[in-house]
Parts: sequence; structure tokens; C-alpha cells
Amino acid sequence: MIYKLPKLSYSYDALEPFIDTRTMETHYSKHHQAYVDKLNDALKNYPELQEKTLEELLASLDKIPAEIRTAVRNNGGGHFSHSLFWNVIGPNKGGEPVRQIQEGPKGKLADDIKTAFGSFQNFKDEFIKQAANLFGSGWVWFYADPSTGPGQVKIMSTSGHDNPIMTGGKPLMVLDVWEHAYYLKYQNRRSEYVEAWWNVVNWDF
Repeated sequence: MIYKLPKLSYSYDALEPFIDTRTMETHYSKHHQAYVDKLNDALKNYPELQEKTLEELLASLDKIPAEIRTAVRNNGGGHFSHSLFWNVIGPNKGGEPVRQIQEGPKGKLADDIKTAFGSFQNFKDEFIKQAANLFGSGWVWFYADPSTGPGQVKIMSTSGHDNPIMTGGKPLMVLDVWEHAYYLKYQNRRSEYVEAWWNVVNWDF
């Protein structure tokens, strides 16, 4: 086993009531574990690739052997996305549980958001819009785009397990909008899940 499931820094029930215990346990121990297992299986005959970080693999997919490229893209992407996702959420992070609109981050990150979007509320509105409009399964990303200069932050959505690394970006925050991330609690009400998620965003991370 080259890649491993990262250890959670909180318990499965720590994000209640916004993300329920059963979803957390299944999402982490079943779905994420499966991506790790399948990535390791895809790389088992390629020791030179096993030495690379996930970021290195995903940033150079065109150099991955064709016979395993799709497996690395899907499962390596799934492993990376979930590993980041667990860190950008946490208990008692987003603010008071009864509040639906959080104040957001502080410092330079807050300044970069204001420069790019005009206000934190504009940023949040755009993020929610992309989550609502994403067709099928995927992710919504807040990321830095080095190609446009320092401090340039953007939002994008991706299908499957694609991510900004594949196009030169640096992910900062991500929201999982695959159905397995919310269906046990919210069923088809994705918008309710997205709104609840802001209550557990770990801005410090």
C-alpha cells in the first residue's frame, strides 16, 4: 500500500446536525477507501509512479501510461479531493449553528476574496450557484490561479473527480456534491446540504 486513507481529526458524529454520522462513516470508510485501494491497484506495476505525490500524478496525467491513465485520474482524483474535503470541514468551524450566512475567513484570504468577488457574500453566492448548477456528480472548488498572478482566486466546478491541479491551479477549498456526500440525510435536496455545509467550513485550514 503506497497511498493510505488519511486519519480524520474528528469523530464521525462531530459535524452533526449538518453532516450526519452515518453519511460521514460511509463516505470516509467506504467511498474514500475504495479510491485509495483502486489507485494503489492501478500503480502496483509502476514503482516509479508510486514515488510521486498525488499532486504530481494529477498535474502530469498526460505522462501516465495510457492503460492506467483513466484509473489514476478517477481514483487519484477521488483520493486527493476527499483528503482535502475532510480538512476544509470540522466541528464548530463555520460559526454559530443557527447562522446561515457566515462571516468567512480573515486576513489576506479575506482580502483576496473581496478583490476577486467584491464581497464575501458575492463569493458565497457564486459558490452556491455553481454547486446548484453542476449536472450530475462532481465538486466545487475555490482555488488560486498562479497563471493570472499572485492572490488571484477563482471558483470552478468539475465533473467526476477532476480538479484544478489538472489545469495548473492550487485548490484551497472544496465541496463534494456527489450524491453519496449528502443523500442519506438530504435525499435529493442538494441545496439544503450546500447551505448547511457552510456551518462546518474550517476557514483556519
